[in-house]
Amino acid sequence: MRVRVRFLDTRPLRGSSPFRALWLGTSASQLGGQIANVAVLAQVWDLTGSAVGTGTIGLATGVPMILFGLLGGTLADTVDRRRVVRAATAGQLLAAAGMCAQALAGNQNVLLVLALVAAGTACGALGAPARRTFPVRLLPPDQVATGLALTNVSFQAAMLAGPALAGLIIARWSLSAAFATQAAAALVSLLSLIRLPALEPEGTVSRGRRRPSRGGWRIILRRPTLWGSMATDLSATLLAMPIALFPMVNAVRFDNNPQTLGLFLSAVAVGGITAGLLSGTVTRLRRGGLVQLTAAGLWGLAMIGFGLAGPLWTALGFLAVAGAADTVSVVTRSALVQLETPDAYRGRVSSVEHVIGVAGPELGNFRGGLIASATSASFSLIAGGLSAIVATALVAAANSPLRAYRTPLPAAEPTGSETADAAAMPG
Repeated sequence: MRVRVRFLDTRPLRGSSPFRALWLGTSASQLGGQIANVAVLAQVWDLTGSAVGTGTIGLATGVPMILFGLLGGTLADTVDRRRVVRAATAGQLLAAAGMCAQALAGNQNVLLVLALVAAGTACGALGAPARRTFPVRLLPPDQVATGLALTNVSFQAAMLAGPALAGLIIARWSLSAAFATQAAAALVSLLSLIRLPALEPEGTVSRGRRRPSRGGWRIILRRPTLWGSMATDLSATLLAMPIALFPMVNAVRFDNNPQTLGLFLSAVAVGGITAGLLSGTVTRLRRGGLVQLTAAGLWGLAMIGFGLAGPLWTALGFLAVAGAADTVSVVTRSALVQLETPDAYRGRVSSVEHVIGVAGPELGNFRGGLIASATSASFSLIAGGLSAIVATALVAAANSPLRAYRTPLPAAEPTGSETADAAAMPG
């Protein structure tokens, strides 16, 4: 039993019915999202035939992610978080239905596709900060990191199954069938929220409502562990994100096979879910900052390898290494942010984390597409990987608190420092 827990701790799923329902709904939404990602890539590539075209997907998602993600953080600290997530999920359902309708109608306007992608992203970003605070409220303190790891495992499983399933759906049926699957998954996610209790924010400081978004940024900038962790994530994703380059790499090296395009994304998930199954071990590593820095450097090395790889199996192998590094980085970063942030500011800090964790990769995709269009996909990947390694090394050199950070022991009692920080921190 001890070995099993070390590899995959499932206590949150067994002990909390609301968390279990949330996890199932989130897993369905993640699977539908991965299927839709491949469908959007395929449709935009068919309509534009350029890396710049696929790179604009990152722009269409990154901009609304920033704008609505920060707004969502403010809402998460002022109103019932359950209501925010319900409304946001309903919006995602409508956007997915719109994607299905335009595909059925044979739409040839790429701007319409990008507009619907932006709308769905805006809705998801609006609810994401509130959703990120749910594990802290639904689980005992010593199971929060485990709950976050389980959520990441479901995401990696969706990345593994979703792209391959998308390739089969598109090849056997159509793009519209892939988008219809996303809409059905969004409906499942919406229904799963029914079982959640009311989740009003606790400890909201009334004066913080005057400048609600500023409190999140201020506490991040005042804590080296927080800004260092987020800067580390940006170093990897903004400078070395490969997703927008997959269609170009597939066309140049692998005869534009749609199933190979799905395999690229699935390979990332293979590494991710392998690392996720070791989540019990990862959550017990106390040097979280050092672990994240190492994982970010490994991500950069994997991107260099993918840019140089020739045979398909070699390319898939480097992508699997990248997926494992990404999972370790996400789990350690998420736990660090939740543990280091006072409860009254979790919504706003979570919104910043969400913007960096999701908008960063999308803007990184746009950057990668632009560089590849002017040079080549291989050059963009290699240059991005090298840049990520250098940037990560600079963060490590400048931030000794992050290098030395140790997460609290699971059995440690609260010290009361969070309460004192929340009382002393201006809004």
